[in-house]
Amino acid sequence: MTEVKRLFDFPYYQLENYPQEAALVSKVNGTWVKTSTQQYIDQANAISRGLIKLGVKANDKVAIISMTNRTQWNICDIGILQTGAQDVPIYPTISEQDYEYVLNHSESKYVFVSCKEILDKINKIKANVPSLLGVYSFEDIDGCDSWQEVITLGNDNQDLQQEVQKRMDAVHEDDLATLIYTSGTTGRPKGVMLSHKNIACNAKHSKGRLPIEMGKSKALSFLPVCHIYERMLLYMYQYCGVSIHFAESLETISDNLKEIHPEVMTAVPRLLEKVYDKIIAKGADLTGVKKKLFFWAVDLGLQWEPYGQNGWVYETKLKVARKLIFSKWQEALGGNLKAIASGSAALQPRLARVFNAAGCPVMEGYGLTETSPVVTVNDLRNGGFRIGSVGKALPDTEVKIAEDGEILIKGPQVMQGYYKDPEQTAEVLKNGYFHTGDIGEIDSDGFLKITDRKKSMFKTSGGKYVAPQLIENAMKQSSFIEQILVVGDGEKMPAALIQPNWEWIKQWSSIKGNDISQDTAIACKDEKLISRIQQEIDFHNEGFGNWEKVKTFQLTPDVWSIEAGHLTPTMKSKRKVIKEMYKDLYEKLYGRS
Repeated sequence: MTEVKRLFDFPYYQLENYPQEAALVSKVNGTWVKTSTQQYIDQANAISRGLIKLGVKANDKVAIISMTNRTQWNICDIGILQTGAQDVPIYPTISEQDYEYVLNHSESKYVFVSCKEILDKINKIKANVPSLLGVYSFEDIDGCDSWQEVITLGNDNQDLQQEVQKRMDAVHEDDLATLIYTSGTTGRPKGVMLSHKNIACNAKHSKGRLPIEMGKSKALSFLPVCHIYERMLLYMYQYCGVSIHFAESLETISDNLKEIHPEVMTAVPRLLEKVYDKIIAKGADLTGVKKKLFFWAVDLGLQWEPYGQNGWVYETKLKVARKLIFSKWQEALGGNLKAIASGSAALQPRLARVFNAAGCPVMEGYGLTETSPVVTVNDLRNGGFRIGSVGKALPDTEVKIAEDGEILIKGPQVMQGYYKDPEQTAEVLKNGYFHTGDIGEIDSDGFLKITDRKKSMFKTSGGKYVAPQLIENAMKQSSFIEQILVVGDGEKMPAALIQPNWEWIKQWSSIKGNDISQDTAIACKDEKLISRIQQEIDFHNEGFGNWEKVKTFQLTPDVWSIEAGHLTPTMKSKRKVIKEMYKDLYEKLYGRS
């Protein structure tokens, strides 16, 4: 029997224990196309043979870049790993400069792309990537080799299967499996080195936290598989014999849920916010008694506590609300969900309450790319759930709080280090623990709560990391911007508080004949000035990925200074102080005032 130690062991384990006719399911031209467990393995082996024929050796790197999750991604993933090579999943919407950096830093030999949009980016920079030997596309694109050509090459070289097996046998669980590049505070992405054991252990340990019926459940997958969160869960699904359906896009999730009726799915808080906002908007369109009933149910849901803590009267009302109102919420999410695993960013307690009250269980967890990723997660069963916490640690995982409040992690999921970067590795891996940079506390029952970030890097509610200082430094190249603070931790998008360069603006106003007031409080509301600064923001935004772009801003009338408390003696922005000083402007950034 297959013992799952390496990532390519997962489909073989599924074949032995829970063989699926619909192991991987993608929608092609409006039809759901199934790939069985056996077909999955057969095609992965063909990819392995094809890559070996192309000259791929153990420890070579092969990149995968896809706009959406799809069956081909998983087949290529297993096919690459079986050769003893490592894959490099790249987030599709990063800048061309970052594509070039990642491909060069990883010395990737080949790259699989999903579509023309990505191919066009690759074509612009591939001349600057000397290691790159070829590009293959999942979709048929004129002028680009198809991934099917690698499969055909593998099928024409069946004799290489012995070599594939030999290479698989040579791979140890502690060997490097993948490089996942995360946004770095130094201006360059860092390549997180994750071993087979890191991810495989995390998948097997996470299994116990989700109510999955082995060999019978269905999952909807749509969070980017280039992120370790969704990728680890795909291995876990394979381990549990779950039929994985890939959503067509973010826009079609609602339709896909109703078509598939999954028992489990993942989400980021931003998606749950969107779902909630849509539901509330529909409720607001109701009239009379229906409208009153709707908002009575929502208000009830916002008071929800687990395990009947609100008492018998509340639970009786909740039964009525679920029957009359919340049953429709359940239907909108496919009608069959047993769990929504929320990660990548902090979940607002109100969303946790209302979705769980509605019978759509949302379980929040915590982790980082460097921890493969799950460290802790809530579980409604056996008293393992607490609102406002990110749950209890997984098995074999130690969570410790340092003297300064930093969360430290020890366990089999902790990364090997940052690729080609011993200095940054030494900064975070100390005394046997991974230093997360997050601040937190553990209660007497073992529930972890995240309270702050040690460093300025933040995550949006969509789970995307943003390094504000990089963006600030770029924006400050503008003559119009004296100081800037990029914000957005836990929010739907990055935004900025800007102190304009009033001296420059005075000159610009005079030269252009623009009648900009000398009163800075009035000038901050001047449409001509706002429009001109928007041009500067748009220009500098081009150097960043979609999720990093500053989407909106507010101008501050004061000159930021050491004396006024905006800046440290070394002229660094005091982030918390500035946010507090301009609390009203901050709320305006997100339409809350």
